[in-house]
Amino acid sequence: MLPAADYGPSPVPWVREEVAHLERTGSGLRGRSVVLLTTVGARSGLVRKTPLMRVEHAGIYAAVASTRGEDRHPDWYANVLARPRVVLRDGDLLLDLAAREVSGAERSRWWSLACTVFPSYVEYQRRTRRRIPVLLLEPPDGHEGART
Repeated sequence: MLPAADYGPSPVPWVREEVAHLERTGSGLRGRSVVLLTTVGARSGLVRKTPLMRVEHAGIYAAVASTRGEDRHPDWYANVLARPRVVLRDGDLLLDLAAREVSGAERSRWWSLACTVFPSYVEYQRRTRRRIPVLLLEPPDGHEGART
């Protein structure tokens, strides 16, 4: 699990609203299938919570760093690169996972799955000059993720 740290809510109103809803109900706003990614801030050291579209296959999750097609990576991406241990909430399930960025054929497979789950990713990629990163969230060191 993550080290104990103070929680730093997002400065973005829609993110705070979605996080609060997810924590209260276990589901996303507007009927979307969303998971909650918890990281530790790379610079601040604060616990950060980010709603992400749920992209899962065989117990492995993908986190797509789209920022809705902006030309900058989302803040959570830097947090995960600096500290790849994360907690993921999927409904009532809490998982202690490790993140790693994928590339090549592995990225292509997961990108295709992500675009099937959430077709807006295709448009987001068209909007930006950067290649949108895809990270896999999996049990650390090949072990089953700690479930709480």
